[in-house]
Amino acid sequence: MTGKEIIALLPYSEPFLFVDSLEAVTETGAKGKYHFKENSYFYKGHFKENPVTPGVILTECMAQIGLVCLGIYLSGTITSDMQMAFTTMHVDYYIPVFPGEHVTVVSEKMYYRFGKLKCKVRMMNEKGDVVAIGELSGMMKSD
Repeated sequence: MTGKEIIALLPYSEPFLFVDSLEAVTETGAKGKYHFKENSYFYKGHFKENPVTPGVILTECMAQIGLVCLGIYLSGTITSDMQMAFTTMHVDYYIPVFPGEHVTVVSEKMYYRFGKLKCKVRMMNEKGDVVAIGELSGMMKSD
């Protein structure tokens, strides 16, 4: 399955799609990129004079690339009755991401069993500086 095919299977659309490209998806992890557009809705009030990307949006980007894209790859497909749930997270944030910045997300599978996927995920800015590091997990199941 190609990166474009995986992105097409994501259950998200604009303005809540935080994956531009997938550079690699294997049995052990995923790597992808996203550009935080300057006119994104969440910058209007976070913060008034100095907009920064909210941590919850950074986490969502990390989860979409590092967890959901990898989960789709590992499961082999997404069916219309497939349900996904974000179950746990622990993320440490180190530096802000400003409007217009590009980030890279890299995940490493810790385990995938009984439909539950847990990954170590890190986000870097264009300079290669670490923005955030965390552990994320989620579940996928078909009815």
